[in-house]
Amino acid sequence: MKKFYISLLGSALLSIVVLGWLIDAFSQQAHTPQDEFSQQSKMIMGFNKQLANIPTSERSDYVKQLAREFDVLIDYKPNESLALPPSLLLQMHTPGGLILEDQQGFYMLYSSDVLNPFHLSMRLDKIFDSEQHNDIILTLLFYAGLCVFMGFIIAPLAKRLTVLNEAAKKFASGNVQARIKVSHFTYIKDVELTFNRMASQIEKLVAENKLMASSLSHDIRTPIACLRFGLDAALDSHDEQKVKQYLTRMENDLDHMESMLSSYLAFATLEQNANKLTYSSTNIKSYLEDILVQLAPKLEMQMLNVQLNSTDKIINADLHWLARAITNLLTNACDFANQHIYLSAKLHEQQLIITVEDDGPGIAQENFNNVFSPFFREEDHRNRADKSYGLGLAIVTKVADWHHGSVKVSKSTQLGGACFTLTIAQHHNP
Repeated sequence: MKKFYISLLGSALLSIVVLGWLIDAFSQQAHTPQDEFSQQSKMIMGFNKQLANIPTSERSDYVKQLAREFDVLIDYKPNESLALPPSLLLQMHTPGGLILEDQQGFYMLYSSDVLNPFHLSMRLDKIFDSEQHNDIILTLLFYAGLCVFMGFIIAPLAKRLTVLNEAAKKFASGNVQARIKVSHFTYIKDVELTFNRMASQIEKLVAENKLMASSLSHDIRTPIACLRFGLDAALDSHDEQKVKQYLTRMENDLDHMESMLSSYLAFATLEQNANKLTYSSTNIKSYLEDILVQLAPKLEMQMLNVQLNSTDKIINADLHWLARAITNLLTNACDFANQHIYLSAKLHEQQLIITVEDDGPGIAQENFNNVFSPFFREEDHRNRADKSYGLGLAIVTKVADWHHGSVKVSKSTQLGGACFTLTIAQHHNP
């Protein structure tokens, strides 16, 4: 929008200046007194030639005779009667003479070596109607030109606003994939990019909500079926010991359902934290060491060895959510690693790059993109991570998006399992 404001203001000022200058130049050229009174100028110079043959003492009477014969207002006066500077007095000796203007109109002063120290003064009537007509025309031309100039500025804006309006209508009608093709020649590029980001975010939320509803309805069927089976079995059984066993299983199924619903609801409300990030700075190496200390019981229980290779630099991020993302990656590695996990961190071109590798079975290449989708779990990994609901890596993706970064998976070159790479942008003034 800043570009639009500057362009609009600059174009308006430029058009006013250019049009004003052109019209002023045209007006001066079209209405110079010398051009308008060229006939009178020739007439007074002809009178001068006639006076050259008249004795000085008779010139005054002869000028009065010329005034009657040619029906013009002309006088023969001494130069001393003029209160003019020397420069203007000299101009009376030039061809066409000197033209001055007063309230009644114009008058022409002309002198020569023959007339000196006298001069001829001819009254020239101002043509009011003509000048007024020309002023109206010039005014209309000015405003017409201004409209043309502004039209060149407003037309592209109106076109882009129409494109924005059409995209908004498509989006409102249910086409959540409607986007604006951003042009380099637009004044509202920021608005268009903001619309696209908003549309992408809404599309993602709608897709996640649909997926969550579908996954929840699918995943909750198993514990509900188990509850129904256990309840029926407990009602039909007369063995108190078996009834207690059925009730214990039902309690476990309820705990499983409660954990599932809690995880699903937590993920559904996760997006509310996107605008609540609190950036702070810390040493990345010490930061990762603290996270490993928190995970030490899980690592020891599963007898896993973690190798840390980190730069000793200061980073800037929301440390709570970044720790959540790194913990999810490490927990995921713990679930599938056999013995070794490799954790590294480095800074490169204003980006923090964190990698987590393991020596587990890895992830099939066709699922490299799917693993970051909410509720996705590879079939051959379900038994090893039966308490997972496929939300850990989805949360990592959201944290990466919040930090204007990304996360991707590949095959570890040094351990042979999965290699997750988390990249987040570094901002000095977040």
